[in-house]
Amino acid sequence: MKEVFKDYKNNSIKFEKYQIIGIICLLIVVAGTTGWIYEFIFYYFNGGMQKFYMQGGNFLPWINIYAVGSILILLCTYKYKKNPLKVFLISVISTGVLEYFSGLAIYKLCDGLRLWDYNVEILNFGNIGGFVCLRSVLIFGFGGLGLLYYILPFLIYLSKKISKKAFLIVSITLCSICLCDEFYNLVIARAINTPRASAVYKELGFEYVKFEKGK
Repeated sequence: MKEVFKDYKNNSIKFEKYQIIGIICLLIVVAGTTGWIYEFIFYYFNGGMQKFYMQGGNFLPWINIYAVGSILILLCTYKYKKNPLKVFLISVISTGVLEYFSGLAIYKLCDGLRLWDYNVEILNFGNIGGFVCLRSVLIFGFGGLGLLYYILPFLIYLSKKISKKAFLIVSITLCSICLCDEFYNLVIARAINTPRASAVYKELGFEYVKFEKGK
């Protein structure tokens, strides 16, 4: 692992196509799951530590914007990985832009719908319209450091440690499961009017954080 990290920082690793595919697939899974865990814990404290709330719109513990954010961070920061400060600052800015415009687009296109609202959350200093705040982008900035210096090197190590076939099967399968779950809840369930994950979990007694529409 140490040798892999050393080669990684020195830009001496030559990636094969299968490694790039597998690493991106696993990064999507890891980032989306990590984001779900973060929100699950945060909203427990945000709600006064009285109860836990389900997050996201999928059956699996996975949230899409964290997966998208991880790919964005990777694309924007990989060539600067020798400079942690640059990685942090670029992660903060890029994810802040992603979060702000994603929230604004959903709000404008879906008649005031909010999937998050920093106006009503704790630690919301630097809040802009409820779509982004300093706390969120700082978390994403530290997440970018974790991604570049821990998660990515480990995934590279994993790609070298196990066989090409096993690595591709595991990574593509896990990613496909998450994306199929997402596609079902975003598209198929709406098209054929079948229960979405949030409806199923509510029926089972789980609670979601509610954000007032149009505010």
